[in-house]
Amino acid sequence: MNIAYTVEALSADQFPEFIAYLNAHLAENGSPETGYFQPQPRGLAEFPPERAAAFERGLGLSVGEPGWRRAWLARSQVDRAILGHVDLRAQPMPFAEHRALLGMGVHASARRQGLGQSLIAHARDWAEAQGCLDWIELQVLSSNPNAQRLYLRMGFVICGERADRFRIDGQSLGDISMSLNLRQA
Repeated sequence: MNIAYTVEALSADQFPEFIAYLNAHLAENGSPETGYFQPQPRGLAEFPPERAAAFERGLGLSVGEPGWRRAWLARSQVDRAILGHVDLRAQPMPFAEHRALLGMGVHASARRQGLGQSLIAHARDWAEAQGCLDWIELQVLSSNPNAQRLYLRMGFVICGERADRFRIDGQSLGDISMSLNLRQA
């Protein structure tokens, strides 16, 4: 099944709808069907308000400013529902302004149809066009092999793994650091 969608920049007026989508997405975290994709316990299906406020604030900052963020939504062409998202944000450390952190998610109904690849490509192309970003980095739980394979297909390389990074719901979960060099020939 192929889905028809458009990718658009997240705007401030869409932010409440986006947070509702994120909360619905987080409700799947830790389920038998999806496993863990966020380091938080099953049943904690709310994007923390302080993180939501920082996310929204970051949308209004210029790239290069501490706390900047950009996000894009994949919307169904049929009913405009949010099918997925990707975001890039500033590294929180000084002297790392040439690096961005990637976050993303795809609704269960839209997985395994190329949407994740499309969202990452969109974010990568945007980052390359900025001229000031040389790397995109991410963390992925070691228990999420589908996401790992997607990132590897998109050119990310594994930089390291921390075993037993989190203990959630009685399970030990590691995390993997990955990066994509935007200036590599």
